Amino acid sequence: LPAAIHLVATDFGTSSAALERSTKQGRGNIQNALKVLELVPSKYNTEDEVPSHHRLINDCMHDILGVKSEHHATRKEIVDSVSSNSNPALPRLRNTVSKNVSVLPSVARFTKEDMLMQIVELHRKGGISSDTSIFASALSSCADRRSLTRGTQLHALLVKIGYDLSVFVGSSLISFYSRHSQLKNACQVFQSMTIKNTVSWTALISGYAQDNQVEPCLHLFALMRQSVCKPNDITFATIISVCTSHAFLALGKSVHSLQMRMGFDSYVHVSNALISMYAKCGSISEAQTIFENITCKDLVSWNSLIFGYSQYGLAEHCLDLLKKMERYILPDALSFLGVLSSCRHACLIAEGQRCFRTMVEHGIKPELDHYSCMVDLLGRAGLIDEAWNLIQTMSMPPNGIIWGSLLASCRVHGRISTGIHAAEQRLKLEPGCAATHVQLANLYASIGCWGDVARVRKAMKERGLQTNIGCSWIEVGNKLYTFTAENRSKSQVNNVLAILDCLQLHMECKYDILVDGLSCDDPERVNKGMFVMVHMIGLSEY
Repeated sequence: LPAAIHLVATDFGTSSAALERSTKQGRGNIQNALKVLELVPSKYNTEDEVPSHHRLINDCMHDILGVKSEHHATRKEIVDSVSSNSNPALPRLRNTVSKNVSVLPSVARFTKEDMLMQIVELHRKGGISSDTSIFASALSSCADRRSLTRGTQLHALLVKIGYDLSVFVGSSLISFYSRHSQLKNACQVFQSMTIKNTVSWTALISGYAQDNQVEPCLHLFALMRQSVCKPNDITFATIISVCTSHAFLALGKSVHSLQMRMGFDSYVHVSNALISMYAKCGSISEAQTIFENITCKDLVSWNSLIFGYSQYGLAEHCLDLLKKMERYILPDALSFLGVLSSCRHACLIAEGQRCFRTMVEHGIKPELDHYSCMVDLLGRAGLIDEAWNLIQTMSMPPNGIIWGSLLASCRVHGRISTGIHAAEQRLKLEPGCAATHVQLANLYASIGCWGDVARVRKAMKERGLQTNIGCSWIEVGNKLYTFTAENRSKSQVNNVLAILDCLQLHMECKYDILVDGLSCDDPERVNKGMFVMVHMIGLSEY
């Protein structure tokens, strides 16, 4: 048995210290392992059937550790050798255990979740010695299956037996509640823990980040920096993702510098997060530099830069990067989605159609997002009939986004009847979309169908639908400024509009206007005069 443990541990890359502990505990834990094994229902196995205990090992390694076997045959031989007739003591031990676990209900088949809960039941009845990893695994299973009730019951059991303050179990509870959007409970668990480690801090930070609560997330990160616990690569990836989603370029640069000083710049997933962050914040050159400095680029690295180029409007760069990518790694559906998105914004019809065909040739089945890009690409170019035919030949029903893309194209190119049909189809899928109601009413009004206009407006009023107000924001001088449509409450808005009017005149009249007495036939002097005006009206204080 120790030899088999050594082989399996080597295969999974277990450290020597952990191996030594496993060997020492092997004699005492074999009874626990066999009790767990008894939970797996027996089958009439064929010769090719995987042994039940081998299935259990694989399932647990996949669910708990997130590891899938790449050397299935090797481990099968190891397990077969352990369960062979060369060790006749094992069957006798199994039969002995069968009498001791009769407290469990006899069922024909357990699900993985039931199996874990039965393990916990064994522990509660004294059938298995105390081990926090069992409870952590059960909590992870409840989180994966969105089973809030089971997880809460398990938490109550942990409080009863005094395991809830353990660092290992506490971190699992924080993750469990965070994944169920129960951040108040997660925070209470965190605060009740007498000892916290990096995993505990990161679990709560990730919970706030996933719930889009920026301020608590960043506040926790600042508190973590003041504690004895140091951020790890997961912590940095989480904070960088927050900077990405909210375009915090200054903060992102600070986090970038910190992770470099702490030696995490060699972690690929951290670099991937930085690529997305810089690209989203408009620093595409920084994103490209980080990409080039990654020694072993993975699929996410390539896709991150492709989407960065796409957001920046660099369609040709996307196409070139996809060709380069195909020499090193096989693109996936996201790779082609990024390229298609860039082609539709640049109105590269031939390139987009070629990319779509290449994706199908690679054996990748187009998804709704791919069809949406193609419909938008064709529609923007005025090829409404081609876009309509593509929708009719889709392998899946179109969603509201696809009908919305066709609707927008029909409005631009004056295809009223097709646009009305697209709007009606979208409202069947998204009856609460106020913008579609407004667009449909405008289409009916353009052809004089006032009865239909009244009908659509009445439906909006009865449902209490209102269009969302447009919002934009910009970070200047480490401060975030937000602007909403038709909102003049901020004094700087009028100054911004004044500059926009001045710039519009500058573009329309070229250099025929005077700015502060400067002759406008000199472009360089005009630009300097414009900067002086911006400074005088106070925009430089942003």
